[in-house]
Amino acid sequence: MLKEATISETEDAARLALLLWPEHTLQEFIQEMSGLIEQRDAVVILAYHGDDAIGFAQCQLRYDYVEGTSSSPVGYLEGLYVKEAFRQQGYAKKLVHACERWAKKKSCQEFASDCELENRESLAVHLKLGFSEANRIICFKKML
Repeated sequence: MLKEATISETEDAARLALLLWPEHTLQEFIQEMSGLIEQRDAVVILAYHGDDAIGFAQCQLRYDYVEGTSSSPVGYLEGLYVKEAFRQQGYAKKLVHACERWAKKKSCQEFASDCELENRESLAVHLKLGFSEANRIICFKKML
């Protein structure tokens, strides 16, 4: 079962986000997810198996330039995670489709995402979900 997360499900969303991005803390994600759940331009979709939250997708509208797109706003997949035991069962596809439907309701004509150049698993999932590669970039920085 899929559903848009509500404030009462903030901790479920935060625990899944922590599995995707373990360099953060649960408390940081509880705060972030509660803010996203309350925003009009963002959505968190949860996948449940019985009563257990087993996956999430977080997307939002981006009004600034999104690589490879020509419209605004663009629906943007910010995060996608399915617990390992539930992978290869169509949950990621259902989560992304739910985000796409949400973006269409928000008048988006395009839907986008990204991943790190070395993240081959994410690249393969994106391609399998119907995304096409728009560009590859290397970002630079230097300390001042």
